[in-house]
Amino acid sequence: MNRVEPIYEITMKIKTLLEQDITAKSRESVIEELNDLILSRGMYMEKLKSPYTEEEKKIGKELVLINNEIQKKMQILFADLKLEMRQVKKQKKSNQSYTNPYKHVQTMDGMFMDSKK
Repeated sequence: MNRVEPIYEITMKIKTLLEQDITAKSRESVIEELNDLILSRGMYMEKLKSPYTEEEKKIGKELVLINNEIQKKMQILFADLKLEMRQVKKQKKSNQSYTNPYKHVQTMDGMFMDSKK
C-alpha cells in the first residue's frame, strides 16, 4: 500500500460530499463533516516525505486536479452561506424597524433646540 492512497480516499469522500445537494438545513452537518475530513487529510499529508514512487507521483497529479474541483465547490458553498447570512441580517434589521419604526427618526417639530453647548 502506498502512502498517498489514504489521502486519495479522503479526497474522494470530500468530493462526493460536495457533489450532493446541500440544502440550508443540511449545510451545517456537511460543513462539520468537511472540516473533519480536511483535518484527517491534513494529518496524512504532514506525514508524507519525499522521495515518491512513480505511482505516488501519478496519484499526486490526479489529487491536484480533484483538489481544484473541490476548492471551486467549496467556494460556491461558502458564497451561498455568506449570501444567506446577509439575508438573515437584512431580515433582522427590517423586523426591528417594523416593531419600532420611530427608533431612528429625529424630528424637531415644536421643540426648541439650543445650538450652543
